[in-house]
Amino acid sequence: MKEVELFADGACSGNPGPGGWGTILRYKGHEKELSGGEAKTTNNRMELIAVIEGLKALKEPCEVIITSDSQYVCNGITKGWAEKWQKNNWIKSDKTKAKNPELWDELLSLLKKHKARVVWVKGHNGHPENERCDKLATAESEKYKKSI
Repeated sequence: MKEVELFADGACSGNPGPGGWGTILRYKGHEKELSGGEAKTTNNRMELIAVIEGLKALKEPCEVIITSDSQYVCNGITKGWAEKWQKNNWIKSDKTKAKNPELWDELLSLLKKHKARVVWVKGHNGHPENERCDKLATAESEKYKKSI
């Protein structure tokens, strides 16, 4: 199984507001950058989409090291929150509706295809790939700011 590094970040100007996401995939020294955005979104949606789009770009099952500065994404996966929400019809333990169920559904489905390990990094703290992903995400967000 190929080992791939996936670095992901999201950005949003206002919450909700114009947002963007950036992803870097690395395999044996080769890198691919992906990015996109939406005119009206939230930061958490962009963080999720960054990981989803990175996983969707993989053409076969891989061992994936997912690195993100989003505790929402990392804890949702590693602490099993998203799986619990899904099993409970997208209701959290405090009886409120889980946000972004369609994205969590897609992410959980993609994670079943791969062997994933999730690594949280502190954002805006000099991690080179996280900083690059942030630049990609922010640039996408800026495109939507200009169109408003």
